[in-house]
Order: sequence, then structure tokens, then C-alpha cells
Amino acid sequence: MTDIRNIYCVGRNYRAHAAELGNDVPDQPMIFTKPTHALAEMSGGELALPADQGEIHYEAEFVLHIAKPYHEGIQVDEIVDKYALGIDFTLRDVQSVIKKKGQPWLPAKGFLKSAPLTEFRPFPGASKLTEENFQLRQNGQVVQNGNISNMIFDLQTIIDYIAKHYGLGVGDIIYTGTPEGVGAVNNGDRLELAWGEEVFGAVTIRL
Repeated sequence: MTDIRNIYCVGRNYRAHAAELGNDVPDQPMIFTKPTHALAEMSGGELALPADQGEIHYEAEFVLHIAKPYHEGIQVDEIVDKYALGIDFTLRDVQSVIKKKGQPWLPAKGFLKSAPLTEFRPFPGASKLTEENFQLRQNGQVVQNGNISNMIFDLQTIIDYIAKHYGLGVGDIIYTGTPEGVGAVNNGDRLELAWGEEVFGAVTIRL
């Protein structure tokens, strides 16, 4: 993970997820960032998260890795070399407060180890990836089940938008949004991220 530069995240990129939180569906990508200190490996061990700031919600996401400099017209299959699965952990009670105040999301989204990530796999092409769903399993039970074909803004749109407004370069990664089914984690929970039937990574939560 040492080659990762910027961590871009897309909010509310699945209609059912926006609906379950009572949020409007955006008319353009909602982009926020996390610091690289938020990264953590989903390699089967324990993951310590804050226990004193209210509920922490999991949000499973499909993650892209950028391998080439961006230029106008470059396609997803050219600029992306690998993909992974990740979790965008959110301090939901903190987020509710700062949203009411109109403050930035960083305290709720950017805390230490809030962006655990599986190992990357070679990128097979955007169309190929729609053939499988990704899942988050909590203590063996599937709680999130998503497919990138259901995203409001597709991979090409996300890449073009981020590049135009914020810049996009080699080593940047993009968390592309979470499907419905988000929920709270508890101390001792075992979280697994799977692509189809294959588990890509897992962690045990410590609060």
C-alpha cells in the first residue's frame, strides 16, 4: 500500500443506499477524500476502531487503482491496472451531527484505519466485472451484495469527473460507493469481503 497517493471516495453512488439513509440521489458524483493514514490491510487479523464516538457503520466498496497519468479521452480499461474491495467505515453519529452543522465529513470518514483494503487483483476490464457481485459478510451472514452495474455514476464517469475537478494520477485509488445494507459493527465482529464466492480479505473488529 506504500504506492497509494490519494484516496478518493464516491458518496451515494447506489440509489438503494441513498434511500436507506434518507438522502437525495445526487445529480453529479459526490466526492470526498480520506488520508492515507486511514488505510489498513484486510489480511485476516484484528482491526482496532474507536469505541467512544457512537456507532461505526461498514460500507463495502469496489476500489480502483490508477496506473497511468490521466488525459482526456483515456478509457477505464487503459488507466486502471488493478482492483480491490474495501470498507469505508463511517462514524455515523458523528456524521449526523456534522451534516446538520454543514461541516466537512473528515471527522466521520477520515479517522485512522477507516479505509481497510484487500489485496489488489489484475483488472479484467469494466464489462467483465459486471459478471460477479461483491459482498460483505458479517459473522458469516451476507449483509451487503452489490454489482458495479447498479452504480448511479459508472467507472468512466467517476474517473473523468475526479480528473477534471481534482486531478488524477498514478497511485491514486477510488472507492466507488456502497450498495444498500450498511449497518453497525460490534466488538468481535468478523467482516469478510468477497468477490463472487471468493473471499478477498477479512478482519476482526476490536472496539
